Amino acid sequence: MLQAIGLTSAPRRNLSPLVDDLTFEARPGSVTALLGEPESGKTTALRLMLELEPGRGVTYFRGRPLHRIPYPGREVGVLLGDLPGNPSRTVRSQLRMLCAAAGVPAARADAMLEVVGVAGLRDERLGSLSLGMERRVALAAALLADPCTLLLDEPTAGLSPRERSWLHGLLRGHASLGGAVLFTTDDAKEAARSADRVVSIEAGRLVADQAAAEFARTRLRPRVAVRTPHAARLADVLGREARAAQRTLEIVEESGSRLSVYGSNCAEVGEAAFRHGVLVHQLADETGDAGAPPSLPRDRAGSVARAAADGKRSVPGARAADPSRTARSGRPPSSVRRLGGPLRPLRYELRRVFGTATPVLTAAFVVAVSVVTALVLARSGHTAQNRLLAAWPELLPLPPAALGAGLLGSLAFGEEYRYPALAADRGTVPRRLGLLTAKLGVSAALALLLGTLAVTADAAALTLVFGSGPLRTPAEWVSPGASWAGLLIGCAWSGVLASGVFRSASAGLAAVLAVPVMVVPLVRKALDGPSAYPVTGLAERLRGLAWAQWPPEADRVVLGAIRVMAQPVGAALVLSLMVLLCAYGFTGLRGRVRL
Repeated sequence: MLQAIGLTSAPRRNLSPLVDDLTFEARPGSVTALLGEPESGKTTALRLMLELEPGRGVTYFRGRPLHRIPYPGREVGVLLGDLPGNPSRTVRSQLRMLCAAAGVPAARADAMLEVVGVAGLRDERLGSLSLGMERRVALAAALLADPCTLLLDEPTAGLSPRERSWLHGLLRGHASLGGAVLFTTDDAKEAARSADRVVSIEAGRLVADQAAAEFARTRLRPRVAVRTPHAARLADVLGREARAAQRTLEIVEESGSRLSVYGSNCAEVGEAAFRHGVLVHQLADETGDAGAPPSLPRDRAGSVARAAADGKRSVPGARAADPSRTARSGRPPSSVRRLGGPLRPLRYELRRVFGTATPVLTAAFVVAVSVVTALVLARSGHTAQNRLLAAWPELLPLPPAALGAGLLGSLAFGEEYRYPALAADRGTVPRRLGLLTAKLGVSAALALLLGTLAVTADAAALTLVFGSGPLRTPAEWVSPGASWAGLLIGCAWSGVLASGVFRSASAGLAAVLAVPVMVVPLVRKALDGPSAYPVTGLAERLRGLAWAQWPPEADRVVLGAIRVMAQPVGAALVLSLMVLLCAYGFTGLRGRVRL
């Protein structure tokens, strides 16, 4: 059971809140419609239930608030807005990535595509889907973890009548299995036909909470739908007879051959048409538009609202829904909770990275630019071999491979903020240690692979074009190799952390470029000049402090790492990573709810 109690959004400046003390419930085994005009607060109410909007009140899903549920994705399936995802990602890739986030087998994605009827589109790009197919895929994403509750915001907006009928049939099937379904709509007729209960709101306040049959009887105007080629003549006949009988009758001409008659019935309209010889093609009773709202008719759920305002408990099993208990808990009224990260972060990150052609295209572009740059540098003959293999001229702040590593790292969080695959429009991208570790590990592996490809391609191109002239067998390769690996990994990690802090891939790449352009000159000034205390013999002293004695050959690796950190670029990277890591931790911890 879903119980929403006292939902109130944060007040706007000089305006009333979009949602004001809204209380209702959605029972298991039934479909509930949240009905209201546009801008009436329906979407804000759903976001308050999901703890994505600052405000007051509490929502219980089977007796627990969302932040007390260990795996929220398995309890609540959500559809807010359009399907979020990279347009170049395929349908199957998107759903399998979400399977890793929800901790369910990847085969669940194909099963859900079968359920929603788009199995033939599994290899289509998300950007090529029509609105109807996109809604089906979004519903499949909401059903991936087999949730007990479905929250859908305007799920039928822009769909054809046939697609609407299919969607409501699927929601009815989910409810028949014991699930609770809540969807928002501004169409009163759709709510009356498709829901078991209708919760009507106006300006964020509860107007009525009724069974669908009672809603249709008390809030909707019955009408007679007439289709005739003589619509104007029939309208005149019905008007004259109503005036003669002193009855109130409203006739609306909806098209050239269709009339809607309010205040009558099929028998009266049919008899009038027969008496005056008017040909009729269609005559049917229909449920019309919503009429004037009655004086707040409230049934059992309405009494729940009053009882909640009085601090009482009148809903069975609603012991946890006591507003006074919520007030005593000390929960900040305007806090917004961040949802947890994926249950299988490494699998999720691998599917996110390789679900598009971005890594392959980036690697191809970087290798091509690196080869061309290395060939141009070799013609001059004045470039050191290490810089020649890295394709790093003095004029460039970073080599192409390092820039590519920074770009791939920037996309790790930047793409998720642009296309919120993890949260699926349920708020900002979550920040957990497991997810961050997976992103750092995958980005480091991609950076090393990209650097290896670039150096190998540069060496092969130089040998092919110039022979063995530009290249010589290095006497020491450990220290340059460690320096090269540290540069690549540092750029990739800077991109990951900066995009997580600033929520943008471009900001992450800018942070990578800021290291050699802005930070390195400052570090160079700090390191220039003689030192009164040299660091010779540091490797031997570190070996003495270690728990396990490493072999003497490892001293070269330690010395190589020390030389890298002593260089301005290495020191600047270490300093930037420390600052970004602190900023990432600060922004992540500040967004958590204090319970």
